[in-house]
Order: sequence, then structure tokens, then C-alpha cells
Amino acid sequence: MKTIFIFLFFTSAVFSSCKKNETLNCAYTAPSNVASSSEISYLQNYITTNSIIATQHESGVFYTVTKTGTGSYPTICSNITVKYVGSILGGNVFDSNTSVTGVKFDLGNLIVGWQRVLPILRTGGNITLYIPPSLGYGSSVIKDSNGNVIIPAGSYLKFDIELLDVQ
Repeated sequence: MKTIFIFLFFTSAVFSSCKKNETLNCAYTAPSNVASSSEISYLQNYITTNSIIATQHESGVFYTVTKTGTGSYPTICSNITVKYVGSILGGNVFDSNTSVTGVKFDLGNLIVGWQRVLPILRTGGNITLYIPPSLGYGSSVIKDSNGNVIIPAGSYLKFDIELLDVQ
């Protein structure tokens, strides 16, 4: 009996130390950025005008969860696999990946709007994000490989995201 207790104690110590090391090796810090009141007002007006049912996150991002999922929640240090469609709010699609296998990202490398809100979603879930400029690309102009502007400075963004996997 004493041997089993010692084995269980050391096994749990090993697993808990692995989890701590993963956290210590994470190079990302969870952002605390929040949108300005004028950005939030703009999004509230857009959502009301378009009869969208959305929740305001404390950051100022608005979101609609269409499927909650049942798996793991991501953290800032997670590697996530997603399908997504990104568009200018009320405008053109600027990027997407809807392949069956999705695309992998380190959540900590993505725009703040994703970093702040995706941790509320579980693997297998779907969410639509309405992101103000300060939590998106801000005053940066994003161009494609040909030099064409695909995201103008100060753009409000919409992302439809399916969270396929969290590691």
C-alpha cells in the first residue's frame, strides 16, 4: 500500500511539473488591451443596425458563439488549428482558410482580438468576432504579395472561426 502511495505521489509530481514547465517556457503574455469608447460605440451601432445578436467582451470585441464546442480551451500559449474567414466589417473577404484540416497558429502570434476572445471557446466551437481597429491591425496597412492593400488602416474586422484543435 505504501509503495502504491509513493508511486502515485511521484507520478502526480511529474505530471504537474511538466505542466508548469510548459507555462514557464511560454514566450507570450496575455494582452490586456481594450478598445476605445468610440470604437465600442461604432461596433454597437453596426451590430444594432444589422440586427446581430452579439456579446461584448471586456476588451471591446463583440462576439457571437454559434457552437460552444466540448474540448479544451486555448490559452495565449496554445497552438491552435482553425478554419476561418476574415473580412472588413461590412465589406470584402481579405483572407480565409476553410480546408478540412484548417491552419495552425500560435495564438500568441495573432491579433489581440483573437488573443483576448478565443480563450472563451472550446475545441469544436464556432465563433464570429467583431474586432475594433485597436485590437486588430490598428493604423497599419496590410498588403498582399503584389503590394495591393487588403486591409486599410483603421479597419473594423469580422472573423468567422471554427476552432478545430488546441495543443
